[in-house]
Amino acid sequence: MSTDLHRHPHFISLEGGEGAGKTTALNAIRQALEAHGHRVLLTREPGGTPLAERIRALVLTPDPEIAAEPLSAEAELLLVFAGRAQHVRQVVQPALDQGTYVLSDRFTDSSYAYQGGGRGLDPAFIAELERRTVGLQPGLTLLLDVDVAVGRARASGRDEGPDRIEREQDDFFQRVRNVFRQRAAAEPERFRVIDASQDQAGVAAQVVAAIDAYLGKGGGNG
Repeated sequence: MSTDLHRHPHFISLEGGEGAGKTTALNAIRQALEAHGHRVLLTREPGGTPLAERIRALVLTPDPEIAAEPLSAEAELLLVFAGRAQHVRQVVQPALDQGTYVLSDRFTDSSYAYQGGGRGLDPAFIAELERRTVGLQPGLTLLLDVDVAVGRARASGRDEGPDRIEREQDDFFQRVRNVFRQRAAAEPERFRVIDASQDQAGVAAQVVAAIDAYLGKGGGNG
């Protein structure tokens, strides 16, 4: 981790692979923060601003629907960081400056996992982009960890069709999971790993306990 990154205690991210159950967890986290009397802004990546949402569409729309040429791994990474830079400047940092807790559905850890692990891009390049264009890191990151086969089976039951990244093969998602787990192991003070193989109630209980412990240790101060 670069020393130029500012880890903000009011910034919380939720990470995980496909079918990990992020929607349920996000709602549980928000309710837990509000129960402690905090204002909460829920946002997401890619996206979070009108411009960043347009970038999200470029990244996630299946290639044949947007152009005759496939999106390269490098272009994908740069687009994601363009959206992230806009998101941080326009939404995340202003809310943090006002004392609001920001809860983001994905943040830079996803770039290390998807574009680094999944696409095979150099993590040092991702770190340099993170340092130069973002400069911000969550005080707490909750990682919903679930077996790839289980997560993909869950995701296949959704009403909407798979997006561009969801169409990747199992080995891609296994590399994504591996990098998420490696990052969690390397930064135990920031990450809390949640067993997402449980049912929704079990996952919600885990994330609420993690939030309560974080706030109880002073994680919301500073």
